[in-house]
Amino acid sequence: MIEDIELETLINDIYEYYGFDFGNYSRASLKRRVNRVYQLDGFSNFYEFLSKVKYDPEYYKRMIDEITVNVTEMFRDPSFYKIVRTEILPQLATKPFIRLWHAGCSTGEEVYSMAIMLKEAGLLHKAIIYATDINSKVLETAKKGIFPLRMMKEYSENYRDSGGQEDFSHYYIANYGIAKFNEELSEKMVFSQHNLVSDNSFNEFDFILCRNVLIYFDNNLQKRVINLFDESLSLLGFLALGTKETIKYSISTTKYKQLEKEKIWRKVK
Repeated sequence: MIEDIELETLINDIYEYYGFDFGNYSRASLKRRVNRVYQLDGFSNFYEFLSKVKYDPEYYKRMIDEITVNVTEMFRDPSFYKIVRTEILPQLATKPFIRLWHAGCSTGEEVYSMAIMLKEAGLLHKAIIYATDINSKVLETAKKGIFPLRMMKEYSENYRDSGGQEDFSHYYIANYGIAKFNEELSEKMVFSQHNLVSDNSFNEFDFILCRNVLIYFDNNLQKRVINLFDESLSLLGFLALGTKETIKYSISTTKYKQLEKEKIWRKVK
């Protein structure tokens, strides 16, 4: 197991060698994830591990991919998607063009969930979904739109609980244990690498979703990311965070009005 002082050495060396700053990540979460990679790859001592990270760029990339993997699923928290379906999409429907940003999109299940809802609301043709993550490996998975077939029963239930009325299996082709989602959905997606820690705003959006990413950051980094979203959100646009996340300590809440029951805010000034 890695000691606290060793974790700090790792953070400093990664910043010095690669310019990637883990300094504002939550230490407990980061330590847990680094320990997992350390044990998974069978290192016997910390300095062997540190040397591998510093001098083997391929291994460094693998380590980053491993410790930034997030858990996700389609229509996760169906009550959230129900609010999006009934309260947010009708508001966005009035716009001539709709830009959405899924920040920290992981393997893309929630991006495809959103595309399905936009299609059902008759809005997909005039929407574009930017899906970003720091982890290049998960983005490759997301681009393909291929997910395990065994998950479809659960995803189908989530979909129905979110207010979906169609036959969920219309949206994918099942083959050899995998479900490949229709290209009609992925045609409206742009996947790219983006680092919330260091990268800037790249567009103006009507709806930004970043669910269960901020919990891994400390307060200062959370503030930085919320400010980035604020800069990137159009007036009367919506921002959605995870169930344990808030904008409350990061930005003037007079600029935002929270929707009832869900962690969704509307920018009002």
